[in-house]
Amino acid sequence: MELLCNAPAHASVPDRYVFPPEKRAALQLDGPDDGVTLPVVDLHRAALSCDDGLRRRVAAEIVRAGKEFGFFQARAHVVNHGVGEDVVRGFRDAAAEFFAMPEEEKLPYCSDDQSKPFRLASSTSYDKSETRYWRDYLKLQCHPVSDHLVCHWPAEPASFRPRLAEFSDAVHELAQTLLRLVAEGLGLSAGFFAGDLSGGETQMNVNYYPPCPDPSLTLGLLPHCDRHLLTVLSQGDVAGLQGRYNGRWLLVRPVPGAFVINFGHQMEIVTNGALASVEHRAITNSAVARMSVATLIMPKMECRIGPAPEMVDDVTNPAKFREFAFSEFMEAYDTAAASREDVLESFRIHRD
Repeated sequence: MELLCNAPAHASVPDRYVFPPEKRAALQLDGPDDGVTLPVVDLHRAALSCDDGLRRRVAAEIVRAGKEFGFFQARAHVVNHGVGEDVVRGFRDAAAEFFAMPEEEKLPYCSDDQSKPFRLASSTSYDKSETRYWRDYLKLQCHPVSDHLVCHWPAEPASFRPRLAEFSDAVHELAQTLLRLVAEGLGLSAGFFAGDLSGGETQMNVNYYPPCPDPSLTLGLLPHCDRHLLTVLSQGDVAGLQGRYNGRWLLVRPVPGAFVINFGHQMEIVTNGALASVEHRAITNSAVARMSVATLIMPKMECRIGPAPEMVDDVTNPAKFREFAFSEFMEAYDTAAASREDVLESFRIHRD
């Protein structure tokens, strides 16, 4: 398997990574004059507070940000709660060390078999053997942490397993806090998303984007929406994530001590469109490597999903999507090659 992290620095972009002009990043980034930035929600105020009014205000901030952007950034690095900076840095350092290992030490993990609980690959499974994306990645199951699961993770570097277990547990707790606040902000019961809706196997993508000699020619990751319920992203201190906003691409600039949160397709469907899944992509840069860690909260495969009755009104806001099993959605997403409109069209209810 060809991995970018195994190759010496490229002097130019190989042809197999060069996109046709109409698919290249236009690099329409948010600038200092447009005044558009993602909201930053101070999450720990609500998580630690016994003040119901404060929780409601923070929950309302999250829903307001979700309705406008589909993304927000959450500060959650607080003592004895959330995800401490040492936990984040510990796993990011271990993952970076893994990508830097010699090629022969990484070779046993290389695979395009999507059923494996831990694998190393390049580009994306949606490139269909056409132009490749400027990205290597780890894809793994990360929660609930168990001896059976951990044995699939690499033993080297020695810090990888303990740091991943620590990070996974902390981020999972953060995600559950976020889901309780989202539910409250929508007027649902605090435990609405608990159980099967968020109880599937939590997955993680660790994305590695080496410096690219000409970022205008290629992409790190295709425009897509996430198939699951919620994504908690650690993007580090190097920008590269772009979200679709009002018809243009908005650069999500890193905020120290914050995670980027975005809603997946299942959140859009369960909320009957109130919180939409927003298209996003990754661009490259020529100066430094970038690494992001995405934790993906998803339903159980057998979970029945459809608009929550509380989010539907037969007269003013009828159901926009039919009910389905999450396993059916996963199949449709793969068939649609992650295309937002194509996959949602399979589940939309059309009325005359």
